[in-house]
Amino acid sequence: MPDKHLSSQFDADLNSLSSRLLEMGGLVESQVLNAMKAFSNLDRELADEVIAAEAEVNSHEVSIDAECAEILARRQPTARDLRLVMAISKAITNLERAGDEADRIARRTKHIVEDSASHVINVAEIRIAGQMAVALLRRSLDAFARLDPKAAAEIVHDDRQIDEEFRDRKSTR
Repeated sequence: MPDKHLSSQFDADLNSLSSRLLEMGGLVESQVLNAMKAFSNLDRELADEVIAAEAEVNSHEVSIDAECAEILARRQPTARDLRLVMAISKAITNLERAGDEADRIARRTKHIVEDSASHVINVAEIRIAGQMAVALLRRSLDAFARLDPKAAAEIVHDDRQIDEEFRDRKSTR
């Protein structure tokens, strides 16, 4: 944290909170990548690993959320510090949702493998969507780590463009 507080413990708490968010982000990124790989290769064992990782992601969310609440109650942060704690609180919720989506992909992959059904699946389009999602997640975590609001705004803009592109693809089918 660039601004030092009178309490070095408060700085340590904020740094720990930020580090734990980035750790959770890395776990979710790995989970999404593995879910996409499991789907692409119809790899049931890798899908099981993704599903098992969901419990760890959920555990991270709960413990980081508790740490945010404790900092809010004990330290009563203001201005920049309050915004940081609130941003982390919101981010972990979104990371947990991304983990849920990876879990959903893994469960559907298992279903496809177990049914041995010949479903018509546009793997290329799904792979591209997954790569875009992971790229946005990486950029988001990097922007957070650097506390870069310009990069964050660009990510929001790019996310909206991707949403519009996929919405347009669906409507032309």
